[in-house]
Amino acid sequence: MRDDTTPEPPAPAGAPFSTLTPDRVLDCVDARGLLSNGRLLALNSYENRVYRVGLEDGSAVIAKFYRAARWSDAAILEEHAFAQELADAEIPVVAPLAFDGVTLHHDGDVRYTLFPNRPGRTPELDRDDTLRWVGRFLGRIHARGATAKFRHRQRLTVGHFGQASVDFLLAGSFIPGDMRPAYEAAARAAVGQASAIIEMVGPVREIRLHGDCHVGNILWTEAGPHFVDLDDCMQGPAVQDLWMLLSGDADERAHQLGVVLEGYEDFFDFDRREIALIEALRTMRILHYAAWLARRWSDPAFPMHFPWFNSQHYWQEHVLTLREQLAAMDEYPLQPPDEDEY
Repeated sequence: MRDDTTPEPPAPAGAPFSTLTPDRVLDCVDARGLLSNGRLLALNSYENRVYRVGLEDGSAVIAKFYRAARWSDAAILEEHAFAQELADAEIPVVAPLAFDGVTLHHDGDVRYTLFPNRPGRTPELDRDDTLRWVGRFLGRIHARGATAKFRHRQRLTVGHFGQASVDFLLAGSFIPGDMRPAYEAAARAAVGQASAIIEMVGPVREIRLHGDCHVGNILWTEAGPHFVDLDDCMQGPAVQDLWMLLSGDADERAHQLGVVLEGYEDFFDFDRREIALIEALRTMRILHYAAWLARRWSDPAFPMHFPWFNSQHYWQEHVLTLREQLAAMDEYPLQPPDEDEY
């Protein structure tokens, strides 16, 4: 986690998906030998463009069009291979459809992948049985993730997610002039404190992760959870896929973590030292999210859907959040109860 990675390049100027018309989406699906019925529904995605496309037989597929210049073909294919590896192990991850063995397709300047349509509802993470169930499958995902390493995906490092994000924002004009000193002081202190925590914990096992395992990327059916959207899969500590499942005050989060680990450790051992990394990882995500919005601001979808970002109020709240994270990183890490307490 301590080694830096190459910072993400700024997004190309202009609308990145301006040529992706509805007709072109349907043509891309038809080009894979599927017959669309013309029904197209845009799904909630900003980094990429994702559509539910109806087929003539009454079924549907999910068409995902990748943002240009973000991932190399090799990185996308490594994501696909990881998803398929998990699916082959009967872990409920939605893997891409292959056509003549190919999962990543090109149509001029766009790259896209088709997935099976696997609908579901938001899991009720306030229920212990749900958390335990999700924990079991995360344990299985990590057990497979620990058997090999990514070669082309990012590593979760302070350099990439923290320092590079702060440097990018300070080099630009997004932060109001009167807020820059406060932001720089809070952000650099946050990066330094996150780095110190990681140094204090020491080396931990880095495995292949989902990378963005929040509640929106887990869908629930009567058969239990299934995991979608490995677009941010990465190499990093196991706790990265656990902490985003937690909510509430410290006692509630400690209880939730204990329940998740009860299911998780049926399949994979968890290094309890990683609990001390949670607030550092949360801080890195907060820093990275602000820089992500700035990097994508030339995409017309971002000012439309995030109008509050480029405002005085946003930066005031962001600095306050960073200061709160500095205090949180000073606190004693969560301590889940013993198994016989839940």
